[in-house]
Amino acid sequence: MARKSEAIVIRAYGGPEVLVAETVPVPDPGPGQILIRQEAVSVNFHDVYVRSGAYKTLALPGIPGLEAVGVIEDVGEGVTDLTVGQRVAYIDKSYGAYAGARVLDAALAAPVPDGVEPGVATAWFLKGLTAQALVDEVEPVRAGMIVLAQAAAGGVGQLVARMASLRGATVIGTVGSPEKAAVAKAAGCDHVILYREEDVAARVAEITGGAGVNVAFDAVGKDSFEGSLASLASLGHLVHYGQASGPIPPFDLSRLGAKSAKVSRPFLWPYIQPRAKLLSASQSLFAAMARGDLPLSLGGRYPLAQAAAAHAALEAREAGPFVLDC
Repeated sequence: MARKSEAIVIRAYGGPEVLVAETVPVPDPGPGQILIRQEAVSVNFHDVYVRSGAYKTLALPGIPGLEAVGVIEDVGEGVTDLTVGQRVAYIDKSYGAYAGARVLDAALAAPVPDGVEPGVATAWFLKGLTAQALVDEVEPVRAGMIVLAQAAAGGVGQLVARMASLRGATVIGTVGSPEKAAVAKAAGCDHVILYREEDVAARVAEITGGAGVNVAFDAVGKDSFEGSLASLASLGHLVHYGQASGPIPPFDLSRLGAKSAKVSRPFLWPYIQPRAKLLSASQSLFAAMARGDLPLSLGGRYPLAQAAAAHAALEAREAGPFVLDC
């Protein structure tokens, strides 16, 4: 008997109302694939861009969603390192996560230990792997370093701050309000700058005695780039890993020469490939989660069929992250 599952299908770009629950067929897993019964799906701003048509990266009609956690119900030929009954997390750039069950390339799946709740695991999997790659590989953070974390109350920003603090760095965070300052402090920031009220570079200079920061992790983009650049110490590194406020305008690279500074624009995917790197990174992340090392709150949980409500909450800038329970 053919399997079927509830899924959220987008048939036209638009507002949250285009996220409609439908019943869809679920095929048997083919070679190198697994069938998973999903437990929780992460709701990301990337999903909003896909739904609205800002990113036309999902062929319509299609099922959105990048990441989820579920339990394996069947495995295809050639799958040897995953077993039926095992809980796994995944990130799939080809989408399809907003579903109760699905077939997935086994190479994308990473085991989730029993000590990590599925909703927490999926809400923080992509964010956690990103933060971990930033502080361990893009610019390895060591004891004694001074780190600037822009948007330190955001999802990845909180994890960057906490991970940098755990590695012995002094962390300076920027936030937009006193309420977010409290979040950044709880995440591990030693100093917090209210960027709407204070000049970030001037405050960094004051905090560091004019030395500047060894690395600035910046996902804000256009609005914060100049402040991050001006905050760097000699030989400093500006890690531009997002552009929430828009893309950075072209600038003269020779400006970096005054401090022999560098700017990089990393993306996560090369840091979790091949599969051995994904497994190693996810094992490290889930171990930190299980130990309680990371700030991992959830903003809200919605049934899969109420994906539109989760998107509306996300776009209203309500405190996240949000997950869909399957």
